[in-house]
Amino acid sequence: MARNTDITPKDVRVYFLPVETRVPLKFGPETVTSVTCARVWIRVEDQAGHSAEGWGETPLSVQWVWPGTLSYEERHVALKDFTVRLARSWKDFSLSGHPLEIGHAFQEQELPRLLQEFNTTVKTSEPVPWLAALVCCSAFDIALHDAYGVLHQKPVYELYCAEYMNHDLSHYLQPVEQSAAAFHGKYPADFFARPVPTSLIAWHLVGGLDWLLPSEITFVALHDGYPVLLPDWIQQDGLQCLKVKLRGNDAAWDYKRLVQVGEIGLEYEVLWLSADFNCTVTDPDYVNTILDRLLYEYPRLYGMILYVEQPFPYDLEQHQIDVHSVSARKPLFMDESAHDWRLIRLGRTLGWTGVALKTCKTQTGALLSLCWAKAHGMTLMVQDLTNPMLAQIPHVLLAAHAGTIMGVETNSMQFYPDASLPEAAVHPGLYRRRNGRIDLSTLQGPGFGYRIAEINRTLPEPAI
Repeated sequence: MARNTDITPKDVRVYFLPVETRVPLKFGPETVTSVTCARVWIRVEDQAGHSAEGWGETPLSVQWVWPGTLSYEERHVALKDFTVRLARSWKDFSLSGHPLEIGHAFQEQELPRLLQEFNTTVKTSEPVPWLAALVCCSAFDIALHDAYGVLHQKPVYELYCAEYMNHDLSHYLQPVEQSAAAFHGKYPADFFARPVPTSLIAWHLVGGLDWLLPSEITFVALHDGYPVLLPDWIQQDGLQCLKVKLRGNDAAWDYKRLVQVGEIGLEYEVLWLSADFNCTVTDPDYVNTILDRLLYEYPRLYGMILYVEQPFPYDLEQHQIDVHSVSARKPLFMDESAHDWRLIRLGRTLGWTGVALKTCKTQTGALLSLCWAKAHGMTLMVQDLTNPMLAQIPHVLLAAHAGTIMGVETNSMQFYPDASLPEAAVHPGLYRRRNGRIDLSTLQGPGFGYRIAEINRTLPEPAI
């Protein structure tokens, strides 16, 4: 039954904001030196004709969402074109409801059709993958959730409950084997952490090209006021957690990198490490051999590894690898392969024990994945897409409400800190890590608490 609180999308704008990295970010086989952020404005109306505006933003991280042989620019242009097509569809999507209801229906009905149509009509030698489509869609979905909170003048996380939602979770998470009944009468708010923290431990990303020691500096060091060496980052930001990007196809390099980063961490009293193989491993023995050798030769460093992230190809349905042997050694988290709760369910049967949530796969999808994973005893993490500017805010709020294994990954301040200066003037604790943590206390007001009117950012002309 419809509610007076239901909304309908009415108008949409898309802005493309280019960002350059201060140092290159390498993960897996590719390197990032620039990114385009898609920022979306959306206007919604309720049943009585009251309207409100919301904002969403996502980096169109080409190398992460679309690994392949096409040139960067071909992939980049295709993602921007697809985002513009999505804007037209969102404007014309006439469904009324709660934003979770609208977002879910769009992803289930419209997005697959639009992606197939785009891949049929736009002649690239490789089709745009589903992960890329989700990322393009996410800024619209996030903006929809923000607008709903603004319309009702409440933080949006207070609105994922029976008072506002037309359906409980069983509407979205069916079929769920014998556990279907567990979602009857349950809403996302029932799975949120309580109390919600106002600060989070921050994970620092050690990219494949990041300098660890002065002897590794290969060009004139930057003099922009930010660190360039890992020890300097640890000391400046009081870091406690380091996420290590690995190659996944060079075991000797990966092992050496883990040991090097781990020993620096020990020297500067870092507490935790994680190992991210970025989908490049095809045999569990690759990971097992590295972990077993580390346990034998550096047991202290082995103990510091809190979890292992996404070693195996992200197309989980095509690569159904039994990973129980890895998760018997360390918690094993899905990331790129966790497109939605259905794939998380498949991953759990294969031996994955945790899920790395990302708002770039839509706020709607992240919330449903959170609920399914928690209900089935899986551990959660919230991972970064090197989120600058507005993209940082829904990202850290998801982590605060999810109840993660340990804080949140946040690294835009490493790779393009100046991109977020207007937002940092309002939310300084979100764009600079202090004592190893970020501070969420400035997020106040309705929606995601952006305080958008206080952010002095000049936007380019809208793309649509």
